[in-house]
Amino acid sequence: MERPSVEDYFADWKQREALVQEMIPVIGRLFSQRNVGIYIYGRPLHNRSVTFIMKSHRFVRQVERNEMSEFETHPVLIAMAKLDLWNAQIDLGKLTVSYMGHLDEQGEGASSVDDFVRQEMTYLDGVNEKPIEKSQDIVLYGFGRIGRLMARLLIERTSTGDVMRLRAIVIRPGEEGDLDKRASLFASDSVHGAFQGTLRVDEESKCLVANGNVIQVIYANSPEEVNYNDYDIDDALVIDNTGQWRDEEGLSLHLKSKGAAKVILTAPGKGSLKNIVYGINDDQMSPDDKIITAASCTTNAIAPVLKVVNDKFGIEHGHVETVHAYTNDQNLIDNYHKGSRRGRSAALNMVLTETGAAKAVVKAIPELEGKLTGNAVRVPIPNVSMAIMNLSLSMPTSKVELNEFLRDIALHSNLQNQISYTQSPDAVSSDFVGTREAGIVDANATIVRDNHCVLYLWYDNEFGYCCQVARMVYKMAGVKFQVYPQDE
Repeated sequence: MERPSVEDYFADWKQREALVQEMIPVIGRLFSQRNVGIYIYGRPLHNRSVTFIMKSHRFVRQVERNEMSEFETHPVLIAMAKLDLWNAQIDLGKLTVSYMGHLDEQGEGASSVDDFVRQEMTYLDGVNEKPIEKSQDIVLYGFGRIGRLMARLLIERTSTGDVMRLRAIVIRPGEEGDLDKRASLFASDSVHGAFQGTLRVDEESKCLVANGNVIQVIYANSPEEVNYNDYDIDDALVIDNTGQWRDEEGLSLHLKSKGAAKVILTAPGKGSLKNIVYGINDDQMSPDDKIITAASCTTNAIAPVLKVVNDKFGIEHGHVETVHAYTNDQNLIDNYHKGSRRGRSAALNMVLTETGAAKAVVKAIPELEGKLTGNAVRVPIPNVSMAIMNLSLSMPTSKVELNEFLRDIALHSNLQNQISYTQSPDAVSSDFVGTREAGIVDANATIVRDNHCVLYLWYDNEFGYCCQVARMVYKMAGVKFQVYPQDE
């Protein structure tokens, strides 16, 4: 067999690169003018670089094990752009793979790409239904690690502005220059990089303007001090990322603010509050809910995998050990801390500590009651953690069977945004900074012996968690997009 030349590889790359460059403005127009989001196996393509889109294609080829490339997706996208599409979320990757399968089945007599796409998307063509009656106002209460990443996500999803807008940020009163410092922390992040957009400070109006979004900065010491109506904000959904209040009584303070309607807490709640892991028990969310909580980053990472493994193989009992990045509540150098061990230097030590994630999973998956234990080790990295799930199953399996099951779930189930999959032999934690799935199964690390397995799960405990919160925000607001494919 003749080896491809260097020029063959280079020419192939340049052709695919040129196709993506043609795709980007099409994707941009669909998103900004018609509120149509384009995805490849759950990965959003709007406002993305050429390289990101090409890497998304490569992910599908490696994990889905097919030959889908830019040569296949480009004509499908162009055919899609000819249709009268509005307010939809369309998986271009899955539509393309479906067309490729159609060609394989039909051979030379197959319909053209235009005809196939038109037929597949008949139920979307010409349908212009609003996902929500009126645009939802969003307020971020707190602007720390989670608050700033939530702001990036919400701005990224603004689209036409008819669905949802970040209207305000509430923070404690600061000293002179506070607004510029807050803007600087938002624009530049040591872990997640620069904000992908434009940002300016309107000092006179106390506003940040990010990609055209005017975001009012409100200074207050407590929710009762704020009147959102003064800023033309009404029926707002408040995202509390301070963690200062964890129970219904405390979080209800937000509802005393004029213009506030609902509250989401970005931490585990206490008492009878609903702890929601999106994709697992979000069916418990009701339009009447005023306060819900998004559980923890670790609970969001492990619950989806535990759920599907329990459904398929049964879990008799198990232990979950999290190897967790250090967080802002630890000390950089040894100093007093009310928590055990957390007063020791986060940058110099592995710190053994407790986690409530294993117990919290039971709120999302009641059938695991009494079956799991858990603990955590904080390690000297700033982001991306790992959950090691040591499980005894109800039936024997094999590494191949278990991995194949999880790979299929990651690609073809309604949990594709919660569970991802990697088979990279050299994967390390920094590879997963910025991942949008709640957790990523490391297939090469899986260990199976009879009915006993050990699963290794990476997760971006900052950004991946924020993506889960953002999905909850859309559901709590009642946003309903038309989607393709309709059912997994």
